[in-house]
Amino acid sequence: MRMSSHDDSTFSRRNLLKGIAGLSAAAALSGCAMPGQKKPASSRSNLIRKENEKLGTRDWLLANTRTDRKSKYRCPWIEGFCSHTSIRSGETLNVFVSTNPKSDFTLDIYRLGFYGGAGGRLMKSCGSFKGKVQREPEIGKNRLRECQWESSVSIKIPKDWLSGVYVGKLTAEREKLQSYVIFIVRDNRKADFIFQCSDNTWQAYNRWPSQFSLYDDGKSEWYWGPGNDICFDRPYGKYCQILDQPLSIGSGEFFLWEFPFVHWMESQGYDATYISNMDTHADAKGLLRAKGFISIGHDEYWSLEMFNNMQAAIAKGLNVGFFSGNAVCGRIDPRPNSRDIPNRVFSRIDFFGPPDEKEFKRFPAMVLLPHKSPNANALVGARSIAPITGGADWVCSKPEHWIFENTGMKQGDGIPGLVGWEWHGDPAKIEGLEIISTAPTQDKPGHQNDGLYTATIYPGPKKNFVFNASTCWWSDALSEPPGYMRPKVYTEPKGPDKRAQQITRNVLDRMIA
Repeated sequence: MRMSSHDDSTFSRRNLLKGIAGLSAAAALSGCAMPGQKKPASSRSNLIRKENEKLGTRDWLLANTRTDRKSKYRCPWIEGFCSHTSIRSGETLNVFVSTNPKSDFTLDIYRLGFYGGAGGRLMKSCGSFKGKVQREPEIGKNRLRECQWESSVSIKIPKDWLSGVYVGKLTAEREKLQSYVIFIVRDNRKADFIFQCSDNTWQAYNRWPSQFSLYDDGKSEWYWGPGNDICFDRPYGKYCQILDQPLSIGSGEFFLWEFPFVHWMESQGYDATYISNMDTHADAKGLLRAKGFISIGHDEYWSLEMFNNMQAAIAKGLNVGFFSGNAVCGRIDPRPNSRDIPNRVFSRIDFFGPPDEKEFKRFPAMVLLPHKSPNANALVGARSIAPITGGADWVCSKPEHWIFENTGMKQGDGIPGLVGWEWHGDPAKIEGLEIISTAPTQDKPGHQNDGLYTATIYPGPKKNFVFNASTCWWSDALSEPPGYMRPKVYTEPKGPDKRAQQITRNVLDRMIA
């Protein structure tokens, strides 16, 4: 909930690749196959492994980015958005693109994963297309900015595109400037894991075209109350909070908090299928396709339907891992856009938890919310609680627990800086709930801020469980994919850690045992 400003800047490929040159070409191409190679018949558990044996590339990285000085967040030279947050094979994805000044453009689509360390695979190259300046939307009721753009590219999703997170790299031919569009390919298959992207939160913090997020009411840049409407029908501007990440232009928050988890998970060959927050909202039965469900990174905004659907799935035996912080905090109300397309508009209507005077002091507009929604700790195991932000080492509080098997961790051992920048406390009074990691938080090294993070695990009714890591930064300890930039605020995580990797394996393996 902090903001860092961004100036007009151009980002070169040399700068972007700085710090990742250590990945060898051999590692990037290990186990690859030729593009278009027919996928052999395999069990469902081999789908991710077989996919990641195909030829990877780093060409998905943006080589030349820029943000407009006036708006701070947008890239008007080339920007776009997709008709779907998630889409199935056989359905048509429309990509809406604007180029200002007018320019021809190309669109290259990549699936993101491991791919021998390269991080992505080229799926389709499109164009060149005639670009045009598309009209910036007027400010609507409740500050809504809903783009009514003409479709620039239509793509029928091929049957052989495996579920995953996909980016389209847009390149304006006039100045060679680039930005992303992002979407999820989902399926209906049974899988070991459902990986839920936190795209409600991506959109909540999206300030495109300038200061029009869930957090700006026209008076305050960090407003936490009701009355603002936001919409998926607009490009993602540059991320505005913890760090200056060029890859965030057009891609929400995916590269910041979630991509290292995807990169590591697919490197291990875990069988995952991917969905959007809105799939959790609209498809309750779909949650039962898997043995385990994982929430990653910054998963702040949920609807009541999401909350209820997840509780019902846990009651039926679904295992859940909240590898996230500030999860299930703000309640939203997904609804149709002006063209009656479902779940494209939402606003903040409540907080998943009781009123807290400490929170009101920091975010005065919270007092305007009814605080009548369920307590998030009843689902997650703990919840966002004042001071909400801060950092800490992730400390072993119960070394005898199976979570810590094969880690070598002893009582009081910590993984440096892994808790941040938002976390969970106030553990629920659920029968069998265990606190596996807890420690005071700090707002700078050596200076505590009266916070106490609490990582928990509690049993479900079908020998299942719900794990809560209590940090937005868990993924940082798993991998460093190409283009990744480490966050630093309050504390600084230290990158891949064998202990955190083993804890993650323990959780995932127990889910599918």
